Amino acid sequence: MSRAYYCTVKELNELGKENIPDQFKSNMHLIYSSPATLAFNSPGAEGFGVKRAGLAIPDSIMLIVAPGCCGRNTSLISSMREYDNRFFYLMMDETDIVTGRHLKKIPKAVEEICESLEKKPSVVMICITCVDALLGTDMERVCRKAEERAGLPVRPCYMYALTREGRKPPMVHVRQSLYSLLEPAKKMGNVVNLLGFFSPLIDDCELYDILHSAGIKTIHEISRCRDFDEYKTMSEANFNLVLHQEARAAAEDFHERLKIPFIELRRLYQTDKIENQYQAFGSVLGVTFDTTAYRKAAEQAVENFRKVCPDASFAVGECMNGDPFELALALLKYGFKVPEIYGTITVENFVYMKQLALLSPTTKVFSNMEPTMIYYEPKESGVNITIGKDALYYHQDCPGLMWNQDEQPFGFAGVRRLFGALKEVAE
Repeated sequence: MSRAYYCTVKELNELGKENIPDQFKSNMHLIYSSPATLAFNSPGAEGFGVKRAGLAIPDSIMLIVAPGCCGRNTSLISSMREYDNRFFYLMMDETDIVTGRHLKKIPKAVEEICESLEKKPSVVMICITCVDALLGTDMERVCRKAEERAGLPVRPCYMYALTREGRKPPMVHVRQSLYSLLEPAKKMGNVVNLLGFFSPLIDDCELYDILHSAGIKTIHEISRCRDFDEYKTMSEANFNLVLHQEARAAAEDFHERLKIPFIELRRLYQTDKIENQYQAFGSVLGVTFDTTAYRKAAEQAVENFRKVCPDASFAVGECMNGDPFELALALLKYGFKVPEIYGTITVENFVYMKQLALLSPTTKVFSNMEPTMIYYEPKESGVNITIGKDALYYHQDCPGLMWNQDEQPFGFAGVRRLFGALKEVAE
């Protein structure tokens, strides 16, 4: 095949979520490592992969147990000031891989690391790779032995690319590990936890004001916890707000172990849906939220961008802070064109597929991981502006916005920030 494989949203909608083409499934073919999949496959890459995520607990450290090739991609993170003296390595050689002898070294290594540090860590995260997945390593048992030697909590952190399509992918499991140290505590009616991201929401996100207006005084985010003692107070929350679907398993653990219920809110870029979501949330809490000013500011930002770029024709990628299909739908609803989307299709994406097919049936959907993307040709795509690191790569002659910053956009503030940034790019 001499062209990049794609399906139109109309074709995908007609196939249905039960018949997603194999070209969109990474476990059905070789993987093409575009910039998108380099970030996706390598948890040591920029953004919050398993390694950075595993150190979200204040005062934690990480021991990476891996062959040299797997540990090497952490060097970029290790050079960041906030991770100074937080990454340690136990390198595996060929004999370790064949015999599994490295497993006996881990408890001793943890003990030695903790003794060498001036300040005792709150927890040691053991990060292991696909090698141990293939060996069938019982990391829970290894961590218990390490706890006995070191005298502090030790938790597993799985960097298993092999389990991406499984029931519990790496980024789901690491979220569970992060909150596994919390213990039952007396509940406070005016405390809530925000679960889902490893970095805070943007400071001007209206969600903070909305929660305060409902009587919430304390809003916990793991990334804003100043120390381990503050982290432990997350167990006092009256309820959890899940802001990313990969945190559902962690929220279910909260409910089961700590008796803390949860409510899920999605990151959306459609202002009408954001409004509906907030009002539904308010009805659960028994209050009514006035979001008029927030919505007006967001929609004004859309109009300000339209004045600068009235003929915007977008390529939307998946390497950015959002769901590419939901964002594409929002752009279409605002009256812009979206000729191309790059995305890994899951059952959840089909929530938007029917509406996309109605508004723009010929929009092409490409898979970043499909080997034929090596033949991708941007000519005659009709794209003149991009969102996402991957889309920016494929359309290097177009203005584009990476939109993958650490601080997380959410709600009306996210829409306002996005279109403000697009306006600057277009200008």
